[in-house]
Amino acid sequence: MHDVLERGSVPAASVGDAGALRRAWRNAFPFIVVGALWETVAHLGIFPAQFFPPLETIAAAFARLTGSGVLPHHALDTLVRLTVGFALAAVVGIAAGVLMGRSRRAEDILLPLVSIGAPIPGLAYAPLFLLWFGPGNIPAIALVAFVSAFPVIYNSWTGVKAVKEIWLRSAQAMGADDRRLFRHVVLPGALPYIVTGLRLGLAQAWRILVAVEMLAAVPWGLGWLIFGAQEFLNTDVMLAGIAVIALIGLGLEKLVFAPLENFTVVRWGMMT
Repeated sequence: MHDVLERGSVPAASVGDAGALRRAWRNAFPFIVVGALWETVAHLGIFPAQFFPPLETIAAAFARLTGSGVLPHHALDTLVRLTVGFALAAVVGIAAGVLMGRSRRAEDILLPLVSIGAPIPGLAYAPLFLLWFGPGNIPAIALVAFVSAFPVIYNSWTGVKAVKEIWLRSAQAMGADDRRLFRHVVLPGALPYIVTGLRLGLAQAWRILVAVEMLAAVPWGLGWLIFGAQEFLNTDVMLAGIAVIALIGLGLEKLVFAPLENFTVVRWGMMT
């Protein structure tokens, strides 16, 4: 009987492999659909081939620019600006949002300023930052930090406000001081909102950085590459640069945000 059960059972490794294949298929399916639609439109001739190149032309441009080192150089410069600017936004935004959530006085002072500054498009600030800091890396980094800080502040403030009062009272009843209350109740409760704010802030950082890299007259960067390719109608080069932005964004999501969620809010049972 035991032998029959062993022969009829499915090995755990096979089950794990099947699950991995299903996850890979789910992740790849949207890209397959978009790629198929793109190829269909490209070969139907609705647009000129120079303006709507097929995927093989884009892949050839990607390989050519990568092999020559041009695309990695542009991507590295953009990634450095993004990392520095977004790190500043994350630190300042989380600190300000948590302070607003914990202090009524800070909320009364900072919330009107954030409410005024957040709806203004990031590019509207670009001329001011260029006048203040001049061309180069500094205005690009400063503008990324300034613009992407707003969603981080808003979501951090909302997360602290969303912590249930019963959690706070229960912790206080068990003798938790302000430090332990913040560390073990407020921060875990607000963290799902904070992570969402970081995701939104990163999207804002990408949008403003790609645009301001051309305005700030930086010598290298994906924004500079895309706008420069537009001048010469090199659509394949433009799309290769856009593909790099998408790959970096996907990498940040899979390698930074997903592990951060799994290590914190999922591990603490705040979300599944």
